[in-house]
Amino acid sequence: MSTTKEPTRLTAGADEAASDLSTLVRVHVPRRTFASELRAIKIVWRRELIRFINDRMRIVTSLVQPFLFLFVLGGGLQQLASAGTHGVDLKTFIYPGILCMTVMFTAMFSAASIVWDREFGFLREMMVAPVRRSSIVIGKCLGGATVAVFQGVVVLAIAGLVHVPYDPGLIFGALGLQLLLAFAITAFGLSVAIRIKQMQSFMGVMQMIVMPMYFISGAMFPASGLPTWLTVLNRIDPLAYAVDPMRRLVFSKLNISPLARHVLDPGLSWWGWRMPVLLEAAVILVLGLALLGVAIWEFSSTE
Repeated sequence: MSTTKEPTRLTAGADEAASDLSTLVRVHVPRRTFASELRAIKIVWRRELIRFINDRMRIVTSLVQPFLFLFVLGGGLQQLASAGTHGVDLKTFIYPGILCMTVMFTAMFSAASIVWDREFGFLREMMVAPVRRSSIVIGKCLGGATVAVFQGVVVLAIAGLVHVPYDPGLIFGALGLQLLLAFAITAFGLSVAIRIKQMQSFMGVMQMIVMPMYFISGAMFPASGLPTWLTVLNRIDPLAYAVDPMRRLVFSKLNISPLARHVLDPGLSWWGWRMPVLLEAAVILVLGLALLGVAIWEFSSTE
């Protein structure tokens, strides 16, 4: 009896295994389309915004440093620097640099989300999704840039406190420059963060990069009459090409003397040729696209 039933059991087991296999094979994976890639970008972008909105402590702390530089440092050094600013309030002079600094710091540290996702395993779930890895990077870049611009808008809203008029042309021009800078800096942060696996390492690298970029950019001093070595560093600092047009934009709306404008807003020049604002904005855009391409390439080659 047992010998006749054993083949029957084996046959039934084989049929069940074949049935399970056929069920697994019939799993449907959505085909990649342009619409699905756009949907993936939107989902990653929206996730970055939700994380930022829900983290109120991050919103508050990211604004502490710009306000300290603007009101504490600017107000404390005003008496010392009054002779060198030709009657212009020091807070007014450093305000364009603070607008850029707010965007830069927020955008750079928004890129930390990719390190965080890797450390806690969520990045692996996104990487096995049926979308291109470039869509994940673009979504994170747009999300980080949106968050950075939001922070920049908060600082832009206090322009009146530092004697900068609420001129529509100034506001929209500053928003455009902030958007370009946020995109470029977020792409740069992602290109760095993709190769880093621990949050502590990322924070250390960012501090090593962010502060020198800010101080060399000319946000705290005019970009003329500098020592040769500092002039060279200033011209190769990407942030300088955002600070200068932002300062030109702000100073174009101020009622100051021609001497003060000449001293405090000399502009970026190469061998005596002052770069136009549109060319400086184009430099930021091209740099952002190039860094985004680097980030996509690095992320696509990451296991």
